[in-house]
Amino acid sequence: YVGGGELLCLGVFTILYVMFTWWRDIIREALFEGQHTYAVQQGLRMGMILFIVSEVMFFFAFFWAFFTSSISPVFNIGGVWPPTDIIAISPWGLPFVNTILLFSSGASVTWAHHAIVGGFKKEAMQGLGITLGF
Repeated sequence: YVGGGELLCLGVFTILYVMFTWWRDIIREALFEGQHTYAVQQGLRMGMILFIVSEVMFFFAFFWAFFTSSISPVFNIGGVWPPTDIIAISPWGLPFVNTILLFSSGASVTWAHHAIVGGFKKEAMQGLGITLGF
């Protein structure tokens, strides 16, 4: 595509400019002017909700495409799953280790969070230490 690099750079620059300008305004409103107005609070809340909804839709579409291809493979991937000439990764190697690390770090950070809420500083430090160890 001719001119794709320039268009990509323009898009990235625009996103970064808007992002940093918006963050600057939000931080200025929160720190120097006391607290956010009701309209800003609603905007931040709606932004977080829309972000979470967009992530849910992204992963739903991703898994929909995966299961569609794996349950009913079409002719352009050879009619088999996994597609021909693709070597499947064993789920019991590195993917299993990554899953264990993900769940254990999630459990330890949840433990640390509950300790912080309960006021147990020593347990919170242990939980955060275990999380950072993972």
